Amino acid sequence: MTIPSDVLAPVASPTRRQPSRRNLELALLVFAWGIGLLGCLQVGWANGEDPTSQLWIAAAVVAGLTLAMHAVVRWQARYADPFLLPVTTLLTMLGLIMIYRIDVAAVKRAILNGNPVPTPAAYTQLTWFAIAAVLFVGVLVLLRDHRILQRYTYTCGLAGLILLVLPLAPFIGTTVNGATLWVRIGGQSFQPAEVAKVLLTVFFAGYLVKKRDSLALVRTKFLGIGLPRLKDLGPILIAWLVSLGVLVFQHDLGTSLLFFGLFVCMLYVATQRRSWLILGAILFVLGAVGAYYAFGHVRLRVTVWIDPWAYADDQGYQIVQSLFGLANGGILGAGLGQGFPNLVPFASTDFIVAALGEELGLTGLMVLLLLYGIVVERGLRAALSVRDSFGQLLAVGLAITMALQVFVIIGGVTRLIPLTGLTTPFLSYGGSSLIVNWVIIALLLRISDRARRPEAIVVSQDDAVTQVVRRP
Repeated sequence: MTIPSDVLAPVASPTRRQPSRRNLELALLVFAWGIGLLGCLQVGWANGEDPTSQLWIAAAVVAGLTLAMHAVVRWQARYADPFLLPVTTLLTMLGLIMIYRIDVAAVKRAILNGNPVPTPAAYTQLTWFAIAAVLFVGVLVLLRDHRILQRYTYTCGLAGLILLVLPLAPFIGTTVNGATLWVRIGGQSFQPAEVAKVLLTVFFAGYLVKKRDSLALVRTKFLGIGLPRLKDLGPILIAWLVSLGVLVFQHDLGTSLLFFGLFVCMLYVATQRRSWLILGAILFVLGAVGAYYAFGHVRLRVTVWIDPWAYADDQGYQIVQSLFGLANGGILGAGLGQGFPNLVPFASTDFIVAALGEELGLTGLMVLLLLYGIVVERGLRAALSVRDSFGQLLAVGLAITMALQVFVIIGGVTRLIPLTGLTTPFLSYGGSSLIVNWVIIALLLRISDRARRPEAIVVSQDDAVTQVVRRP
């Protein structure tokens, strides 16, 4: 029965007010900052260096940035998840610690060889963190409701595709280590695929909300598996062809796997049809086998993956050195500042997990995986709690993006799968990845705030209460 609006009046909730848990978030942030400070001090002590004024200034900057982000969350998203910000802050600080550790090793090597001392990368990464914090704040302040993004579904899709192919443009596209992933403008470079993954996730979420019913229809069955209509196979075939295009023209196996896996997973979540997973797996196998026989760079990656020791002096040198480092770390690690991460090429970018594994050991890697698992779990929890379909799919897509990226890069470093070249979220040196991943966290906080925010309670004049209760 509908109650006339003229007999309704808002009153205070008769139940206990839902806690925002911001104090818990603040306590965890202080703990994460303390872990980061102790890690930096340990690196200095292990290398015979006393704490410098630059170290204390950097620690103060990190503290100021994290407190500013916390204040904005408390102001703009007070019911948001209390664990996302502290966990990702701790991951970022672990990355800063290891980059600082690699800087110390690089300085020692330069002095030993009589070469100029290189510019510390840790300060550059700290600058990128400051920019990421500003964008994090901007997303929370400007985007009051995540559902606004649904209006720009196709705009985001078009922009994401343009960014995905932008490195192929003449004059600005740049090839690094055989992969055409970078765009260089005015002396500054960035990786457009990092921004594209957020835009395409928004597009996939908006598209699947509108088409989920038709995509879930089953017309025929083959071997007991329900298959969709032929015309509904278009989206997954387009995603497959785009992924192959990235692999063929940009030599980027990691991004190809990321986007295709993301779309198939979101398609399954939207329709609950296992047939999409089976079709996705079939297309993945066909694409992988075809790429292996058609393209030499894919064949080389697989060959080195199968037997890196046969190529230890050239193509397999990087993975062999990382395996030596992981073996040197053992169960508990060599200790922060006491390993040899500088022996692994690109230790601060592609192989920062190997550097952390050497100095923190298998135990440290398990902690890293647990931290990433918390981020993914909290993202999926927000998806389960939010009421609108677009928010559910968007949160799922962002969480899956994080999970796939972690699996692909750590799987490659530990030789579970072939190397792909993706960066480790929040840990690896580089501005593009760090900034975009912090934007993802801001979006997840916005969605979780919407999911946990209590509804208004309305009462009629005869004290009949109508109340909407949300799960905390």
